[in-house]
Amino acid sequence: MSSKDVSVYSKEALMSTAAGKEILKQALMHSRGYKQFDKYKEKTEREFTAFAKRFTMSLHKEITSDANPSETLAGFAKEVGSPELLLHGDILQVKSRLSDPGVLGDRVGRILNSNFVKMTFPVFNALFDAASEYFGRDGDEVRIPSEKREAIIDGHIIAIDLSEPMDRIVDKDEDVEFLDDYRLMNPYILKIARHNISQGGKAVVDAFERGFADARAGQYIDLKLKADPPSISDENMAECYKKYRAVMGTAGRNMALNRRPLGDIFHLGMAKAGESVGCGNEIEDAIKNRSVKVPSWPLYFAANTGDLRKAFDLTLKRGEAYLDEARLAVDMLPSDFELRDFLEFLFLTVSHYNQYWYGELKRQQHLFDEFQTKLDAINLW
Repeated sequence: MSSKDVSVYSKEALMSTAAGKEILKQALMHSRGYKQFDKYKEKTEREFTAFAKRFTMSLHKEITSDANPSETLAGFAKEVGSPELLLHGDILQVKSRLSDPGVLGDRVGRILNSNFVKMTFPVFNALFDAASEYFGRDGDEVRIPSEKREAIIDGHIIAIDLSEPMDRIVDKDEDVEFLDDYRLMNPYILKIARHNISQGGKAVVDAFERGFADARAGQYIDLKLKADPPSISDENMAECYKKYRAVMGTAGRNMALNRRPLGDIFHLGMAKAGESVGCGNEIEDAIKNRSVKVPSWPLYFAANTGDLRKAFDLTLKRGEAYLDEARLAVDMLPSDFELRDFLEFLFLTVSHYNQYWYGELKRQQHLFDEFQTKLDAINLW
């Protein structure tokens, strides 16, 4: 298991949740799901450094070869509809700084230190392999070259990673001293993701672009709610969560090269698992930032119950509801699908992640007074 905070999946942490105890039980018994998951976890440990290096080298080439970074950045900000992503300082100074491979490597390492990246890298490798095996049973599958496989997986991981610098710029709650660097990196990250994903062909590209458009729509709702927290509702929170649902679901779909039935099944499983992790992320962020995130499910539930403790209880339940929907994907799989147990184990790790951070919050009751003070300041009620 992997996450931004490695302690989340320590033995001590696993013992603290019901889902974690089941994970330990399966590890002890070497269940089929555990063995499959462990195989791809070890593959990630071997290959993630090489992926980060490929990503950094591609990014360095794009940044240093661009004769007009101002125009590139303006085009990106216009496409995603977020003027907050524009750089108002000396763009050439930022370009010069990022032209240093060591500096750029540091920034890439920071944004790759993401729950969504670390938790999905082994999953996409597994889904791609399983889909290739499934579609190859009838002899109608041309063997996919390893370079193409690598490009498609890299591209979707990089696309998911794009949300990290964008969110940090908007939220201003992490790496604030590097936000100008992230602003300039963003358009080149998207360009590299698109180039890699294009190796999958038109159907894969079309699915990605639809998902990216939905993710931008979700990000737009997120920005609107930041400006007007009391306007939060269940409907606009569902729209806001497109930023998780669309990107994660599209990546799942394209691990099957956008082919039915696996493309649809992977989409459902990854989209809903992504939304579930989003709930856990909001609890984790509340602890680490000592405030309720705006917008978030805890904020929505607090606005409607007037009870912060109950709001986090309901957020955990919301995450489990998303995960129950993700489990429908397992029920949709062909009966002899190779990675059925893998997906069931994956969803168990997501459940533990959410339960762990909820437990951490319950152990830090003093935070609720800080939460209350900060919410009173935005006139939520």
